[in-house]
Amino acid sequence: MSRYVGPSCRLCRREGVKLFLKGERCYTEKCAVEKRNYPPGVHTETRGKMLEYGIRLREKQKLRKIYGLSEKQFKKFFTIAERKPGITGTNFLMLLERRLDNMVYRFGFATSRKEARQIVSHNHVAVNGKKVNIPSYLVKEGDVITIRNKDLKSVINALETVVRRGVPSWLELDKENMKGVVKHIPTREDITMPINEQLVVEYYSR
Repeated sequence: MSRYVGPSCRLCRREGVKLFLKGERCYTEKCAVEKRNYPPGVHTETRGKMLEYGIRLREKQKLRKIYGLSEKQFKKFFTIAERKPGITGTNFLMLLERRLDNMVYRFGFATSRKEARQIVSHNHVAVNGKKVNIPSYLVKEGDVITIRNKDLKSVINALETVVRRGVPSWLELDKENMKGVVKHIPTREDITMPINEQLVVEYYSR
């Protein structure tokens, strides 16, 4: 499946919640969800009641758009989560959170996951002192993530606004040295996004 290259705000409006795909714009009055909180397209008011399948599909699509993955990538992570012991939905969320591009975003080195993925792909990130340019790389507890190019303007600008977005308690940020430490892998309680992962599990288990 090809990657979506259309307007990011259209995706937020379709799901009816902020997915924070546009970085700082999502925190201002320019946010499309704030200005036009209804689905995009014509005849949106005449659509019928959503069925059970539709509810599960929309939850799956919402989670996939948040992390910016293709359907193939998304399903691959779900398959891995299914094979791990424990609750499948929680395992799935933890795997998505451990992705390197997500960690770069969570630390505040980027204003969106899309920007974070670009920073990783362009060889600007090191894990434990070694260059890593694979966005899907899974970080572990105790890993140290650093920005290799301290003059990278996009990172400097992102760190200036990190206070507004905040850094999760399970991460430790050294803003001056552009370095972050994964104190521990997050638990389900640490993930505050408006997601019902059980609906995603039910969608793939149908």
